[in-house]
Amino acid sequence: MTRATTPQQLAEPSLLRLAGLPYFLIAFIARLPFAMMVVGVLTVVVSARGSLSLGGLTSAAVGLGTACFGPLLGAAADRFGQRTVLLVLALANGAMLLLFTFVVYGTAADGFVLLAAVGIGATAPQVAPLSRSRLVTIISDRMPEGRRAKTVSGTMAYESAADETVFVFGPFIVGILASAIAPWAPLVGAAVLTVVFVGAFALHPSGRHVSQDRDADGKAPSTVSELFRPQLLIVVVGILGVGIFFGTMLTSLTSFMADRGAPEQAGLLYGVMGVGSAILALGVAWLPAAFSMRARWLVFSGILLAGTLLLGFVDTPGTMMVALAIMGIGIGPTLVTQYSFGAARSPRGRSATVMTMLGSGVVVGQSIGAAFAGEIAESVGTPAALLLPMVAAFIAFAAGVANWMLSGEKRRAAPVKP
Repeated sequence: MTRATTPQQLAEPSLLRLAGLPYFLIAFIARLPFAMMVVGVLTVVVSARGSLSLGGLTSAAVGLGTACFGPLLGAAADRFGQRTVLLVLALANGAMLLLFTFVVYGTAADGFVLLAAVGIGATAPQVAPLSRSRLVTIISDRMPEGRRAKTVSGTMAYESAADETVFVFGPFIVGILASAIAPWAPLVGAAVLTVVFVGAFALHPSGRHVSQDRDADGKAPSTVSELFRPQLLIVVVGILGVGIFFGTMLTSLTSFMADRGAPEQAGLLYGVMGVGSAILALGVAWLPAAFSMRARWLVFSGILLAGTLLLGFVDTPGTMMVALAIMGIGIGPTLVTQYSFGAARSPRGRSATVMTMLGSGVVVGQSIGAAFAGEIAESVGTPAALLLPMVAAFIAFAAGVANWMLSGEKRRAAPVKP
C-alpha cells in the first residue's frame, strides 16, 4: 500500500529546492580560484624570480593576508549581507591577482612581491565558508526544526567534499595552465574566474537571505566575546592542523617524487588521497546517530594520524599510494565534523564570521605548511619533510581529544548532532 504524502510534507521543500541547482554549480566553480591561489603564487614566483625560498614565503604571505582579514570580511558579511561584500571582493581580488603578476615579473624588490601577496590573501573571497554560512542560515530560518540537524550534517558533508575536490583539482589546473601557456596563466585565469563566478555567486538570489537573528540595523544578538569561547577556538585549532597537513603533505610528496625524477606525478598520487577523502566526506551524512560528532573527530583524525605514521617507512610510489589512501579515509570525515561543530557552536547571527574563521584556518595552515615543508625539503631533505604531515595530523588529533573533554553530556545531546 502506498503511503500518502501529507500536506505538511509537501510544504517542507528540500535544501536543493530552497537554494536551487544553479546555486550549487556556481558556488562550486566560484571556489576554484581560492584553491588555485597558493599554488599559483608559488609557481609564478619560482619561475619569475628563481627562488624556491621566496616562493614559499610568498605563499605564506597569501595565508597571512587571509588570516588577518578573512574573519573581518566574514563579520562584514554578517553585518551588511554577503552580496555587497562579495561584489567588492570579486573586483578587488581580481585586480590584486593581476597586480601581483605584474609586480613579480617586474623589477620591484622582493618586499613588494610579498606585499602584493598579502593583498591577494586579504581580498580573497572565501566562497566556501560563506556558502556554508548561507546554507546554514537558510536551513535554520526556513526548514522545520526536526529536519535541521540531518540537513546541516548532509550540507557540511557536501561542502567538505566540494572543498576536497577543488583542492585536488586546483593545483592540477595550475599545472596544466602553467605548462601549456606560461607560469603567469594560472593567476590570470584565477582573476577571470573570480570576477565572473564570485560575482555570480554574490548576485544569486540567495545572497539576499540574511539571518533572522539580525535586527533591522544588522546587529547580532550575540557578543564578539562569544567567538572566543574555548569550545569554538578548539575547532579553529583542529582545522588549522588539517590545513597544515594539506600544505605539508603536498609539498613533501612533491619532494618525494622529485627525488625519483617524476615531480609532475605528485598531483596524481595526491589525487588518490583527495578522491577517497571526498567520497568518505559525503558518506558522513549516513553515519548512525549513535556515532557522535566528538567520537567521529577522534576516530577519523586517529586514522589520519595512523596513515601519516606510515610516511616514515615509504620508499616507493606504491607504498606512498597506500599511505595516502589510508589518510584519505580520515581527512575528509575529520573536516566535515569540524565544520559541523563550527556550525553548531556559532554565536547567533555570526555564522559567516565563524565559517570564515574556519576557512582561514585551512588556508593559513596550508600556506604555512607548504612554506615550511619546502624549506625543510630543500635544506634538510625529503625524509625530514615527510615528518611534518605527522605533526599536523597530531595537532588535529590532539584538538579532537581536547574537544572530547570540552564537549560534555549537554553538548553531546545538542540538536545539531546527526
